[in-house]
Parts: sequence; structure tokens; C-alpha cells
Amino acid sequence: MNQNKLSADPLALILGILALVIGVAGCCCYGLTAIVPLIMAIIGLVTANKSLREYGDNPDAFSYQSRSNVNTAKIVNIIAIVLNGLILLVTIIALIFYGTMLSSGMLDEIQSGDIEEDGSSVIEVQEDMVSDSLNDDAYVIEEDTLKANEKKEKSFEEIMRDIDSKY
Repeated sequence: MNQNKLSADPLALILGILALVIGVAGCCCYGLTAIVPLIMAIIGLVTANKSLREYGDNPDAFSYQSRSNVNTAKIVNIIAIVLNGLILLVTIIALIFYGTMLSSGMLDEIQSGDIEEDGSSVIEVQEDMVSDSLNDDAYVIEEDTLKANEKKEKSFEEIMRDIDSKY
């Protein structure tokens, strides 16, 4: 009675553990690396199932401990698939959400006319103009601004009388 190991005894367990570790560490990278451990877990699950079928065909040729290890690897790989699948799903949803927010912001700029023909934003151009004017040594102060600051606040009735007298 020669008791051999199943073909996926160490491989499936190693792939499952690596998939779990890389998947959990991938959460720090916003889930962008979740596809690699997901593929690793799927490969581990396929090899574990293949080995369990092999054990089912000829149980006397393989040790029970090897079957137990492969069964454990199958469970670890299923957990890794579920975990990495959820991480990947959350990442895709987040990318869709941020993409929608970005495109709706761009759409609002286009509709309001803040985008010029060359694709640059009018707001950026106006900010450049303001920063260029601050670098100049000469400052122009308009008389209307000075007069407005010197006047006292008027009541609503006085403002209405002034408007009526002008027209």
C-alpha cells in the first residue's frame, strides 16, 4: 500500500494562501491588484478540484492526509475568490463613481461655456490673467470703486429714490 501525495497537495494550498495575503495587501493599493490574486485563487481551486477527483477515482493510491490538505486548500481558495471578487467589485464601483463625477463636472463646464475651443478652461485663463496683473508694478484703481467705498450705506427707500430720479 503505497501512499502518495495528491498532485495539488502543496500547490493549491500555497496559491490559496498567497491569494489571500496579496488580496488583503491589495486593499492598500485601492484594490487595483485584486485581479492577480483572483486568478491565483481560481487556478488553485481548479487544481484542488482536479486532485480531489483523482482521489475519488483511486482512494487507495493516495494518503488521507493529502486529501485533507487538498480539501483545506479548496476552502482557502474559495475564500480567496470571494474576498478578491468583492475587492475587485468595490474597486470597479469606485472607479465608475469617480468617473461619473469627473465626467459630470466636465459636462457642467462645457454647458456653462467655461471650456474654450482648444480644451483649456476659461477659469484657468482668468486665473493666469489675475496672477499676471499682480506681478505688474502699476496698479489701477478705478474711481467708482473709491466712491463706492466712501459712501455710507443707504436705506432701501433712498436707493429706490435715486433710481427713480435717474430714469
